[in-house]
Amino acid sequence: MKTKYLIIGNSAGGIGAAEAIREIDKLGIITIVGEEPFEAYSRPLISKYVAGEYTPETMRIRSEKFYENNNIDVVMGHKAYKMDTAAKTVTLDDGTEIEYQKLLIATGGKPIVPKMEGMGKAGIFNFITLSDAKKVEEYLPNVRRAVVIGGGLIGISATEALVKRGIKCTVVEMKSYPLNTILDEPAGRIAEMAIKKYGVNMMTGRTVARILGEDKVTGVVYDDGHEMVCDMVVVAVGVFPRIELAQAAGITVNRGIVVDNHMMTSVQDVYACGDASEAYDYVYGSGRLSPVWPNAYIGGRVAGYNMAGSPTRYRGGTAMNSLNYFGLEMATAGMASPPSPEGYEVLKSEGPGSYRKLVINSEDKLVGMIFLGDIDKAGVYFGLMRDRIPVTAFKKKLLSDDFGLAQLPKEVIEERLTGATAGRVKIGEA
Repeated sequence: MKTKYLIIGNSAGGIGAAEAIREIDKLGIITIVGEEPFEAYSRPLISKYVAGEYTPETMRIRSEKFYENNNIDVVMGHKAYKMDTAAKTVTLDDGTEIEYQKLLIATGGKPIVPKMEGMGKAGIFNFITLSDAKKVEEYLPNVRRAVVIGGGLIGISATEALVKRGIKCTVVEMKSYPLNTILDEPAGRIAEMAIKKYGVNMMTGRTVARILGEDKVTGVVYDDGHEMVCDMVVVAVGVFPRIELAQAAGITVNRGIVVDNHMMTSVQDVYACGDASEAYDYVYGSGRLSPVWPNAYIGGRVAGYNMAGSPTRYRGGTAMNSLNYFGLEMATAGMASPPSPEGYEVLKSEGPGSYRKLVINSEDKLVGMIFLGDIDKAGVYFGLMRDRIPVTAFKKKLLSDDFGLAQLPKEVIEERLTGATAGRVKIGEA
């Protein structure tokens, strides 16, 4: 089997790449290989599926005729397990060998599963894919109480879904407060209070040492020896980049697959994007993992343009989230806290049920933000961060209640409104 463009991964990055390729090359054969037996869907919505608010059809990120309309060959339900970059071939789990001219690795992440005694029983689930969510949903008739291991983004989204289905939940978080990868401690405490209001039991500073039961889950034992009865365990500790395919092929990897500012790996004609890649983060000024949906899509588009012969640079991304968990609106980006007190300035504003924090570096540029409660203007601040605009002239106004575009200097407003940061330039530049 031969193709011009081979994309391994049928999610945000892969779809972004395919769309970009088709903008440049209308005829070249595109083949997408997806491990799951589903058309491209929004993975952030799997909790909504378990909650009964979405169906697989309403979770689609493109129409059911997307592949047909864009002349894309799609292979679903199969995994790429071997890659030969010299021969330019990829072998699938059914033995199919695909010969390519350009390759994109958009394999995403895999769940981190800590070592615990008692794994392998019925009632233990990950919560990364729609396949995981379907298994959870099917098991719910057997469940009254659940333990969610991990109080990060995945764990809290799974917990909210289970609570909406009437399940009594306990969240076990090793750190001292939930959502600690995107929130600082004061914000984490506000989030913890919001979660507890819905009857969730928060066990912070703890881990699960053992899962009880013969063939199915009946409870857990914490690291302090305390036991708790439950019918389900959701393991939501985090996600690790799926780098095995690239690593075995001799492609340079660090924590993720290392890419340059064209999203190309260390091997010519092989690109990577999304959760599996380590791309430029403009906040830290270096390559970092950034497992968020928008960055995967934009990185995929940049890769697609370059694969199709249209030189395009990735301007960089950073961790960013706009969420609503347990009735609490949250918007975060960049650094939750500066790595050291030297060279950074922190601005804060707190009120009942609200919290705003900005982190500013020595160049007077925003490098971090946390907004809880009222997040209506978070987009303005994120724009300043993304476009690396110095805030020197209006720093004292940043956290005023009336701050907005109108408070920005005239030249900044003109730059933002004339489209200087719009369109293709937002994605990259040649």
